[in-house]
Amino acid sequence: MTVIPYKEQTSGKKEQVATMFNNISKKYDFLNHFLSLGIDILWRKKAIKLLKELQPKIILDIATGTGDFAIEALSLKPTKIIGIDISEGMLAVGKEKIKSKGLDNVIELQLGDSENLLFDDNYFDAYTVGFGVRNFEHLEKGLAEMLRVLKPNGRAVILEFSKPKTFPVKQLYNFYFNHILPTIGKLVSKDNAAYTYLPESVNAFPEGDEFVNILNKLGYKNVQAIPLMFGISSIYTATK
Repeated sequence: MTVIPYKEQTSGKKEQVATMFNNISKKYDFLNHFLSLGIDILWRKKAIKLLKELQPKIILDIATGTGDFAIEALSLKPTKIIGIDISEGMLAVGKEKIKSKGLDNVIELQLGDSENLLFDDNYFDAYTVGFGVRNFEHLEKGLAEMLRVLKPNGRAVILEFSKPKTFPVKQLYNFYFNHILPTIGKLVSKDNAAYTYLPESVNAFPEGDEFVNILNKLGYKNVQAIPLMFGISSIYTATK
């Protein structure tokens, strides 16, 4: 079943996700860090460290949003990071942030769709995705496109929410994710659907072994899943 933010609308998931992120773009960074208690920053740092031995020079950041993952990837000292997203609102915030930090000589943000990447085959040394793959309208198509633009032996690092399985983390997580988070998100962002869509999209996402199997099926190699913080999130790594 396809989970969409605005159930009363007839447009497809991709259009609805773009609209949703446009609506919440100005509050997104605040809510992201506030609702995760800043843990999302630590998760990104951990994910980027998994690329350190590769020393990638050209990196693609998919579903870049406001550019946090791209900015974190600067610690790898790449020559170029290209971030793409389907939300013009999120990109506008990200471009402003990157320009204010004087990073626009290395990081370039573009409007783009993971399912139709406008890059040559075997172009990037690595790609990253932070909390974005569950928003894809056609998951396997997006993952296959990202593999196409990756160089041979290039590395994929995907950070995504997962579902904790152990008591009492599972129960606390479910209560927070399904009740507290949507209430605060709704109050601050003024978008009634956005933070209800978040837990719904996480519940529908094929996480853990199921996602690993999808990556293997598409031709990714050396696929690994690394659970974070009792399984609240996971980092998936793979090579081409």
